[in-house]
Amino acid sequence: MELLATLETASISLCGIAMLLWMSIGTFTRADWGEAFAQKTIFVLCVTSAILLFSLHYLGGELWGSRNVALPFALTALIVAAAGSLNIKGQDVQGEINPHEIMRMRKQERDED
Repeated sequence: MELLATLETASISLCGIAMLLWMSIGTFTRADWGEAFAQKTIFVLCVTSAILLFSLHYLGGELWGSRNVALPFALTALIVAAAGSLNIKGQDVQGEINPHEIMRMRKQERDED
């Protein structure tokens, strides 16, 4: 039972950290290296969490009192991992300009004057 409790705690903790990074991705885009670092970290955390959740499910563990919740959460973690790996190195997927890019362009214009 100690293993199952550890798996539960670790998987939920990793999901929580990944969620916090996901919500603060805009802050990481201020630095050129920050966005790629955050996205790769989110990817690793989500995949690790999914592995732990699959393990928890197949070992018969419970997550919040239910034996059936771990598997859908593991699949969701894999989807978030895939989505988190998009837009690496500032490549614009949506076709919109990044607000930080606007700020950099304005700063360059002021410096040129």
